[in-house]
Amino acid sequence: MFHAAPSPLPRPRRDAFFDNAKYVAIVLVAVAHSWEPLKGDSRALQAAYMLVYAFHMPAFIVISGFFSRGFDASPGKIRRLVTGIAVPYVVFEVGYSLFKRYADHSPDQELSLLDPYYLTWFLIALFIWRLTTPVWKAVRHPLPLAMGIAMLASVSPDIGDDLDLQRVLQFLPFFVLGLCLKPEHFRLVRRRSVRIAAVPVFAFALAFAWWAVPRMNGGWFYHRDSAQELGAPWWAGPVMQLALFGCSLVLTACFFSWIPGRTLWCTALGAGTLYGYLLHGFLLKGADYRGWFDQERLHGPLGEIAVSLAVAVAVTLLCTPPVQRAFRFVMEPRMEWAFRRDAAELARERERAGERAGERAGERTQQERRAKVDVDA
Repeated sequence: MFHAAPSPLPRPRRDAFFDNAKYVAIVLVAVAHSWEPLKGDSRALQAAYMLVYAFHMPAFIVISGFFSRGFDASPGKIRRLVTGIAVPYVVFEVGYSLFKRYADHSPDQELSLLDPYYLTWFLIALFIWRLTTPVWKAVRHPLPLAMGIAMLASVSPDIGDDLDLQRVLQFLPFFVLGLCLKPEHFRLVRRRSVRIAAVPVFAFALAFAWWAVPRMNGGWFYHRDSAQELGAPWWAGPVMQLALFGCSLVLTACFFSWIPGRTLWCTALGAGTLYGYLLHGFLLKGADYRGWFDQERLHGPLGEIAVSLAVAVAVTLLCTPPVQRAFRFVMEPRMEWAFRRDAAELARERERAGERAGERAGERTQQERRAKVDVDA
């Protein structure tokens, strides 16, 4: 009796809910970026901008934290952290700086890996957050500790701009929250009752944002500066940090409640959201450098809607598999030459080689027996 060769283990199935959430979040990120040069004196657009900024990056960061739960600083995980986060940061930080220097005719634009330009801050933040994951998994109360660090950062103007540490520290609680969450927590917010409650919550948040536009410094939503740098008293930093965390948490839960859990046409694009995030900035900055956003016809409801739809389509295309294949060499380089192979990896390769040798030996034995049967016949 001959035994069939063992079938390879199936690849882990992707969760459609998270891929859908990442896709919708990256579309909101790109569309909100396109509103920056348009919002001007439009109070309605500024209110929508403030509302989206209250939850789009927190949602993205919570998902990033949730999928970082398995990070254990093993050689394989460190390798993927370097090739998937650090290398793209270097490439796109240099790329955006050079694009600014030559496309915008800004010869004074510096090349510095210590001062993230435009949207590259998220990569260096994710690198630091993920590298510290074992610490957050080891401490007893990670979320209160992360919240305390964020509150201290909000009153520390001396932190400066190096590595955009203000953002790294002020957004930290959302990443740690993601580390603490379990699948059942996401199922909880996707209940029908939460979905229904999300409608008036978003309506109230939009109305509040419209009221707050002339009364509140929008810089609070960037989490980029301390209270003193925003012209507020020092005590406003911790207060606003707590208030914005609570507000963002509620809106993020409402956002997740409306994300479908089934496979849709956009589900496959969830795997390419980092491509869309890093590449859409070149389109928006290029349009800004050429003065396209200065056209009067774009500064009105119809123009703003047209720009939003165009950017949504563009970032969708940037998440597609052909774009992923074209840019994988910089987004997910293999770089086998740069890393030593750990003992576990070598052992797995030896085991696979032994299995293949056993399969070939079994096939030869089967052929020999068949040949013997033919001769006897």
